[in-house]
Amino acid sequence: MSSQYHDPVLLQESVNGLGIKENGVYVDVTFGGGGHSREILKKLGPQGKLFAFDQDEDALANTVEDERFQLINQNFRFLKQYLKFYGIRKVDGILADFGVSSHQFDQANRGFSIRFNADLDMRMDQKGELSAYEVVNTYSQSDLSTVLFQYGELRNANSISKTIVESREMEPIKTTDQLKAVLKRFLPKMKENKILAQIYQAIRIEVNQEMEVLKELLLQVPELLEIGGRLSLISYHSLEDRLVKRFIRDGKFEGEAEKDFYGNINVPLKKVGGLIVPSAEEIAKNNRARSAKLRIAERI
Repeated sequence: MSSQYHDPVLLQESVNGLGIKENGVYVDVTFGGGGHSREILKKLGPQGKLFAFDQDEDALANTVEDERFQLINQNFRFLKQYLKFYGIRKVDGILADFGVSSHQFDQANRGFSIRFNADLDMRMDQKGELSAYEVVNTYSQSDLSTVLFQYGELRNANSISKTIVESREMEPIKTTDQLKAVLKRFLPKMKENKILAQIYQAIRIEVNQEMEVLKELLLQVPELLEIGGRLSLISYHSLEDRLVKRFIRDGKFEGEAEKDFYGNINVPLKKVGGLIVPSAEEIAKNNRARSAKLRIAERI
């Protein structure tokens, strides 16, 4: 694996959080450059097994040659389905490092980064039908505004979406530079990068259905984890972290946690320790780690 593909964030903390058993079965649902997977394999014995998922075909080049390892080129929303195919119904731990890999950000043609001009794409799965182009050029003003407000947390989402719709009526917005030009009046010099990052984040989340996929993953966890099995999740923005925190606490995304006849909270997971964030040293080495938040939970 080239370290240039992706520097694994909170590597030791997230892997140690799994409390790995030598002969256990584990899943890394966001393989990427393979950093977390390689660290898990170091702690597994001869009978241990590690499954990894990644929907991006570029990640396949980083596969690990190890009999204990199986890389699956699929979105982790299909976790249970593919594990069942391999005869696995229960696992001892699940690790996820959400968000965009360094490789995806650094590949100009993928359209993830505000640094480069590229076609409006932003697909993590390059076979996916929905791209940033469709979101920007075909969504109604109302739907576009909802995306920008919910996923980018942009207070002026209505004005931005209105400007996009008016501009695309004259000609399609095909590239990231065109999008920046259309939105120039919303990008004051001192805040340009921050606001662009919010806009890109919103579009990217919509393209890849990131919130829906995260919910689908979490809902599968209680059934898949053995009692005492661990969940180790790294998120990068408040939308992801709120979902993770809420599910660990309440076992659901909305409403109050279920209670038994005696009023005791009945949830499938318990948190292990508190919130873990990268050290100043790690952030100095890898600036993309600055917003990472690690939460660990155990099946009860």
